Amino acid sequence: MDSSKASHHPYWPRDLSIPNYVANDRSMSEILVFLFSVSGLFMLVTWLITGQATSRLGAWRRLAVCWFAVCGFIHCVIEGWFSLYYDIIPGDQRFLSQLWKEYCKGDSRYAIADNFTVCMETVTAWLWGPFSFWAVYAFLTNKPYRFLLQLIISVGQAYGAVLYFFTEHRDGYAHSELGHPIYFWFYFVSMNTLWIVIPLALVLDAWKHLSAAQRQTDSTKSQKNKKN
Repeated sequence: MDSSKASHHPYWPRDLSIPNYVANDRSMSEILVFLFSVSGLFMLVTWLITGQATSRLGAWRRLAVCWFAVCGFIHCVIEGWFSLYYDIIPGDQRFLSQLWKEYCKGDSRYAIADNFTVCMETVTAWLWGPFSFWAVYAFLTNKPYRFLLQLIISVGQAYGAVLYFFTEHRDGYAHSELGHPIYFWFYFVSMNTLWIVIPLALVLDAWKHLSAAQRQTDSTKSQKNKKN
């Protein structure tokens, strides 16, 4: 392979072939400000709604609902964009494509439409995205299935993130500049670890509430049987 032709992009490994790559004309700061501003706006609006809609939600539960709102945005909009346009993103200059090209500095598998990332992001976008918004609705309206939704979404998110890290580990972390403070530790490690740590906490939370509900059901049935 002619490395002079292959490495006109900023991605790793340096000899990766991306013939249709076009460099971003948006800066890293523009892209990150957009991502965190919109995510923050979703959190703020959801926090205000949870505070006005009902007084039964404590601070922890309100934060959990905010998390699902942000997940809905990221899964449906950002990851949904990748699932639809993964094959043209390297040469596309629309804003969300540029966002993905910036993220590819932390994981170039997205620049080459790696089979795992395409499949994982498609499932995430079209399953966990809508389910996350459904969870927001379920908690706001006190639906009886709300903790079941929380459990299903969180297990799916954590499972996907574990596979995401493990597949790259087996590749020897070849798709990022290993040890780079921004591209490896911030983009690749920190941003994705959130989808392991927070979902696992929500799995335990859902487990506690579902177990309590089952104990109550079993106790009620036992009392009825004694009376009969």
